[in-house]
Amino acid sequence: MLRLRILTAIALLAVLLPAVFYPDPLIFACVAGVLMACGAWEWFRLNRGGPVLSLLAGAVCAGACGVLWVLQPSSDVLRYVWLGSAVVWVVGGAVLIRAGTAAWAELAVGLRQSVGLVVLCAAWLAVVAARIRGVNFLFSVMALVWVADIAAYFAGRSLGGRFFQSKLAPDISPGKTREGAIGGLLGVLLLALAWTRVDQIFAVDSPSLYTLLASKHWAFMLLAVLYLGVMSICGDLLESLVKRVAGAKDSSQLLPGHGGVLDRIDALLPVLPLAMLMTAY
Repeated sequence: MLRLRILTAIALLAVLLPAVFYPDPLIFACVAGVLMACGAWEWFRLNRGGPVLSLLAGAVCAGACGVLWVLQPSSDVLRYVWLGSAVVWVVGGAVLIRAGTAAWAELAVGLRQSVGLVVLCAAWLAVVAARIRGVNFLFSVMALVWVADIAAYFAGRSLGGRFFQSKLAPDISPGKTREGAIGGLLGVLLLALAWTRVDQIFAVDSPSLYTLLASKHWAFMLLAVLYLGVMSICGDLLESLVKRVAGAKDSSQLLPGHGGVLDRIDALLPVLPLAMLMTAY
């Protein structure tokens, strides 16, 4: 299994890294669009979409991304997209995580499917806008999610259950602990402090997320990073909730050894548009 995971990761990097560093962002936009289309296919399969409808959803998502690229929404329009995404994730995420799997199962199937398409298209807009802003900025946003996940894993493994008797969300993801969540948040704080220092020392193509937030105020940067860390956990929990309702362990087997695309990007879905919102003003 480990060998399979490593081989899949190498194959993904072989596609993603050249696309990220290619001067024309269109190449990256196309690769990101394919990933979002795969995510839409998985989302519909998890939400009672049959084989044909799920494939159609993937095609619609890819087509929507193409149309958005051609239209090139203005910065004013994008601000409303980021703001709308924030409302959906903060309000909807809080309600669903608190209510648990029963609340999601009671929603109309069409609504569940439509929400997924909208969220994936908004995330595509955000990741492409982040790449256009600069490679350093894009990696700084993505690294926040990676570090939050890795730090939470190790903190949960070493400290889980020592300070809190109850799990983070036992009905949704029994393996996640409160100690792990706190460890993840501490990890992103250290990441932010280190990255701002790196921006000061090295010549980078663009300011990172953390430098832009710190330019407003250091306290604002720390609070914003903590908030994004929380939303990273929220994205992970919500995908776990959807899979639990569907009775699935992984969103699919598109990425051997890793599960599906949604399993890899779930935490990025809320963080990307929220990061763009925080740096849009």
